[in-house]
Amino acid sequence: MKILVLNGSPRPAGNTRKLIGAFTEGAESQGHEVTVVDVCKKNIHGCLGCEHCHMKEKEVCVQKDDMHEIYALLKETNMIVFASPVYYHDLSAQLRCVIDRFYAVGYPGELKKLSKVAMILSSGSPNVYDGILYAYRQNFIEYMGLEDKGILTVPGSANETALAKARALGQSL
Repeated sequence: MKILVLNGSPRPAGNTRKLIGAFTEGAESQGHEVTVVDVCKKNIHGCLGCEHCHMKEKEVCVQKDDMHEIYALLKETNMIVFASPVYYHDLSAQLRCVIDRFYAVGYPGELKKLSKVAMILSSGSPNVYDGILYAYRQNFIEYMGLEDKGILTVPGSANETALAKARALGQSL
């Protein structure tokens, strides 16, 4: 299975990145191919709401930025994993921007190979996930009809217990 991990953390050695590493190790141990995109290093702009992708050229975003790299990966991906620190009760702005740009290609059934989704969240508190999890369920499980393969929430540091859970999530696929 091809797995695309969208890393929304701007910290190259932070908790989210450590959890992604453990998840990747677990998934690759089961023969899966994992691609990690650090969206904070990409030049991706917010959706313009111009409707070019729906009215003029189906599934083609008018903006010429790095999101087109992610569109290409999405078309070949079987599973997507959203990984992010929690900032002000939400995903990082960079990952949120990428998700907003799914508008061009993210209609149910448009991404033919994509069938599964998971989420990895790190935060400083155990009480900040409700809004993110609601949007995750509504947007990706209900609307897009993807199979939920798991949600890992890690308040505090990415300690050995948290890393073991991330590794186990990857192995469970």
